[in-house]
Amino acid sequence: MSIVVNKISKVYGQQKAVDEISFSASPGKILGFLGPNGAGKSTTMKIITCFIPQTSGSASVCGFDLMENPMEVRRNIGYLPEHNPLYLDLYVKEALGFMADIYQIPKKHKRIAEVIELTGLGDEQHKKIAALSKGYRQRVGLAQAILHDPKVLILDEPTTGLDPNQIIGIRNLIKDLGKTKTVIFSTHIMQEVEAICEQVIIIDKGKIVADDDLKELKNKNGQGSLEEIFIRLTHMS
Repeated sequence: MSIVVNKISKVYGQQKAVDEISFSASPGKILGFLGPNGAGKSTTMKIITCFIPQTSGSASVCGFDLMENPMEVRRNIGYLPEHNPLYLDLYVKEALGFMADIYQIPKKHKRIAEVIELTGLGDEQHKKIAALSKGYRQRVGLAQAILHDPKVLILDEPTTGLDPNQIIGIRNLIKDLGKTKTVIFSTHIMQEVEAICEQVIIIDKGKIVADDDLKELKNKNGQGSLEEIFIRLTHMS
């Protein structure tokens, strides 16, 4: 397993944002990570990516403990957060070059060209990021996340702001990446989950209320749509 989470909790004052959750994720199977706003999704992803520490519990990425080896964890993870932070004054190609230097990527110009092609940024690569639409800024964020060819990808709302054609392109890219990498994919769009995910975790009020293969989840919950199952499970909890 590339990701193993064991009874992780995160407490802010009196509020338990994440409450002793456990799950695992492995390569070749895209994991849809779902939940209402405030359920604990983004907090969990920030813990796994070493942006914030857990209050209790343990987790590892590619065999490296989050607390003991955070730098190794970061080397193995590509992360696209929900609010995609970018250097707006840099040109697209320049921003990717800056990230390539941070990761000390060999043959960086070749890799940057590959990633620009993969994410459909060819026509935009010589523009400043500030001049890009929200959809293209999202593509730059995804390009940065995959630039160092990480074993694990954590994608928080990756298709936000994309038009329908762009969404299809990014979905296909994520599907291709998921064949060899471990991908955790968070979204509010259930059709996206049904289109690309095989495993689904639903979290509500900091607790996991479902963790199963998509087909099994539907079998166990009356063969309704994923959206109907999601509403039922999060309403019940």
